[in-house]
Amino acid sequence: MASRDESGAAGTTPPMPSLEDMQHWTGVIGRAQQMMLEHAAAQMKKAGEAGEEKIAKAPSMAENFAQMMPSFASAGFDPQKLAEAQTDFWDDSIKLWNRFMNPEKADGEAPEAAKGDRRFAAPQWQASPVFDMLRQGYLLLSEHLLRTVDLIDGVDDKQKQQLRFATRQFVDALSPSNFALTNPEVIEMAVATKGESILKGLEHMLADMAKGQLSHVDADAFTLGENIATTPGKVVRRTPLYELIQYSPTTKKVHEIPLVIFPPWINRFYILDLNPQKSFVRWAVEQGFTVFMVSWKSADETMADVTQDDYVIDGQVDAIEAVRDLLDVPSVNVIGYCVAGTTLAMTLAWLAAKGEADKVASATFFTAQVDFTKAGELQLFIDDLQAKLVEQLGSETGYLDGRYMAATFNLLRDRDLIWNYVVNNYLKGQEYPAFDLLYWNGDTTNLPAKWHRSYLRDLYRDNKLAQPGGITIGGVPIDLHKVETPAYIQAGREDHIAPPESVWKITEHFRGPIRFLLAGSGHIAGVINPPSSGKYQYWTNEAEAGSLADFIAGAKETPGSWWPDWLEWLTGHAGEKVPVKGKRKPGKGKKKPLEDAPGTYVKSR
Repeated sequence: MASRDESGAAGTTPPMPSLEDMQHWTGVIGRAQQMMLEHAAAQMKKAGEAGEEKIAKAPSMAENFAQMMPSFASAGFDPQKLAEAQTDFWDDSIKLWNRFMNPEKADGEAPEAAKGDRRFAAPQWQASPVFDMLRQGYLLLSEHLLRTVDLIDGVDDKQKQQLRFATRQFVDALSPSNFALTNPEVIEMAVATKGESILKGLEHMLADMAKGQLSHVDADAFTLGENIATTPGKVVRRTPLYELIQYSPTTKKVHEIPLVIFPPWINRFYILDLNPQKSFVRWAVEQGFTVFMVSWKSADETMADVTQDDYVIDGQVDAIEAVRDLLDVPSVNVIGYCVAGTTLAMTLAWLAAKGEADKVASATFFTAQVDFTKAGELQLFIDDLQAKLVEQLGSETGYLDGRYMAATFNLLRDRDLIWNYVVNNYLKGQEYPAFDLLYWNGDTTNLPAKWHRSYLRDLYRDNKLAQPGGITIGGVPIDLHKVETPAYIQAGREDHIAPPESVWKITEHFRGPIRFLLAGSGHIAGVINPPSSGKYQYWTNEAEAGSLADFIAGAKETPGSWWPDWLEWLTGHAGEKVPVKGKRKPGKGKKKPLEDAPGTYVKSR
């Protein structure tokens, strides 16, 4: 068979690989087989130790996802619209083929990836006609598949959203970038490394399969208390539910009213203390606040009966009382992040109902929701099937494995948090980065199964918190309209977990003075944005606004971090400055320190 040289002329057949090359690639294949055999043997041994019956009961994430999505079988299509869609697809396919066969007479524009889609950014995708055809064909097919979902009849809005979400996951999974033989970058790297990238990628994949979780980062690059979660402090209280950390002051005087932070218990608290440059905790201490952090315990068998009541009364209320007693102050300022903000709203309503609202001077909410009518794509995971699945997963231990929640959140941004790492770490065999945020993201926390089921059912599905008296805490009906505590509400413009439209709804329930702020970026970067970074922007509106759209229409944009705006607001609720001595130093007050920060609970797995 003839080949062509660089000039395009017919040439001779490429030379046969040398004996050395053949021996090398045979060795690569043999090493790959050995790795897979060793992994299979280890899994068989593990299955034998755990018991085959238990292993059989555990559904995979793929099975879980398939279970919860509605079937296309129950859906119908308008015949005329479907015929038009099929005709459009056929016409676009012909145009695509003609562009490659006869570029000079090409009709129409070539399909292009959406802005921010980096899967086909490498020049190799367009340098070769074969891979360019794969790229454009995939983009054309995915566009028409997603468009077809909008033509479905006979299902309600939520089912259509679920179908759209499932179709998007299917389309993303089929991308030619996700397969070794259809990704020119992967092929190029395999050739350049003589197969070593394949072996390294296989090693990464088998390691992740063994631990049941996709890795995003080099887990050995960080040690809590040494190069992550390093703000100095002491654990001054420990309960079966949480540890209370008091941080060491860095100023000669501090505000009289301390700051108590409630992070989400679905993650580790040190998202607020990643490193000295990004640490919200360290920055707040430097602004002259006595800062306390609640470090929640990762659920185990002892927490099988923990409910929402416990997180409110034995968690947040208990921590508020402990700080008031420790510093001998009448009130505290509090922060609730994400789900801890949801619970903080319950806490404020509970205190108000008991006539004890003055124990909290002000409340700050980071990307928190209390009314779930516009809670975004997470609502697609909430139905009776999902509730049964959560019950099944936690039936034996009493808690839900944190890896399940991590996988759920990864699905919301599958291109960035799943397929990007499949390509880079499995197919290309690249080493994992040493990135503190990704380390935190993979540091999963177990959840009490009983509480988690009720949280999904009562809040996400039935939206009971938005209904006065819809839920009770310790026998006390919760009515958010009774909350008059001054509140600062921060939302992220691009938040996919707590959409700004959902966060805004807090303003429709609380009755006290409210300052709402919209920050650039999303659920994490929108919050963790220190002034020194100079990143993003935020929007404020001093006028009355009846909706988020009204707020945005009249908002003023300010570049940089929103933290100084919050600082100015909080200072008005923080009291006078007092000297740093005695109880203002961790371990010098009524409670002796138990250990250094970051404590024990954050390290438990």
